[in-house]
Amino acid sequence: MNEKRVADLIRKLLVELGENPKRQGLLRTPGRVARSLAYLTEGYRLKMGTVINGAVFKSEANNMIIARDIEVYSMCEHHMLPFFGRCHIGYIAKSKVLGVSKLARLTDFFARRLQIQERLTAQIANAVMEAAAPEGVGVVMECRHLCMMMRGVGKQNSVMTTSSVLGSFHDDQATRQEFLNLLGDRRTGL
Repeated sequence: MNEKRVADLIRKLLVELGENPKRQGLLRTPGRVARSLAYLTEGYRLKMGTVINGAVFKSEANNMIIARDIEVYSMCEHHMLPFFGRCHIGYIAKSKVLGVSKLARLTDFFARRLQIQERLTAQIANAVMEAAAPEGVGVVMECRHLCMMMRGVGKQNSVMTTSSVLGSFHDDQATRQEFLNLLGDRRTGL
């Protein structure tokens, strides 16, 4: 991403919005917005291999592994407004486990793009499946969308929940239910 070109575009946008980009409070805004957008969309420029960074470890564990309440921040591709919430990831290892921080890093890798929550949830599940080759994966995401809260229907308390289940989480109802039970009532309070 060329931050200088983006800053120039933001200057032009400020004019179109009726603002004066030369007034004191806005002088440095185009550069700040360009740097902010570079960070918020860095998922386009990273590679999954560098995100995982070799943190896939041999393990004899074949139990369910869950990382709960991973904060997620992304931007809606329809209005470029933020959505945010929590992501819960579970998987049953066969012979490999991921370093726990890599689950959070995978979440950020896909969240730092223009997104829809449904696709984001599926991308995370598929990435865990690809990286660790587990028996199954489950991802549940609960987010608030500013495009629903600040504009449009103006629903302040709405939370969107999405899930993606692969492998044994998809094929075996008992496995899926165990995952959801372990998440329990803590999936509230956004």
